[in-house]
Amino acid sequence: MNATTPELRTERLHFLPYRPEHEDAFVGLLRDAEVCRWMGQDLVPEPQLRELFRAILTDVYPQRRFDVWGLWLDGTYVGHAEIKPTGNVDGHELVAALLPAHWGRGLGGEAVRGLLRHAADDLGLTEAYGMVGAENTASLALSRRLGFRHVKDVVGDDGSVTRMLVISTGAGEPGADGPPAGAVRAADPV
Repeated sequence: MNATTPELRTERLHFLPYRPEHEDAFVGLLRDAEVCRWMGQDLVPEPQLRELFRAILTDVYPQRRFDVWGLWLDGTYVGHAEIKPTGNVDGHELVAALLPAHWGRGLGGEAVRGLLRHAADDLGLTEAYGMVGAENTASLALSRRLGFRHVKDVVGDDGSVTRMLVISTGAGEPGADGPPAGAVRAADPV
């Protein structure tokens, strides 16, 4: 991985590594019950989310554990994105979450395509995984449109089913130009 998490851009989105002043936006996203439902996670108390945010700044970034960003549209925080090692298989998982006010505008697909481009061009990954709740039909449909393939179902202790998906990033394939339209590029240094 790179020495630092880079800023990235797609046509509309700015992937910006988190800064201390972004804490309230991050907490707001993960305190949204609808977002948590579709991410397959419990609603976490605010103090724990603030601790998690501080860990991104004090542990994840300095230790280069994985790349994580806030997603911004025209200067407004709209969501969160990550590329991180997955505990389910030997590989990396793409994570994207948007605030509900920004659903249905194509930003989810744009964010995932941006993550795929970074995975291929900057990290040299040949494939990436996604974990999507079996009931999250919108994200499953988006995943199919982007070219993800079903690998297996993972059943949680509570009986919930999560679909493990995989996609080729195009890295290292002869004549491959990486993922389709919506390319991401490292942004100019701030």
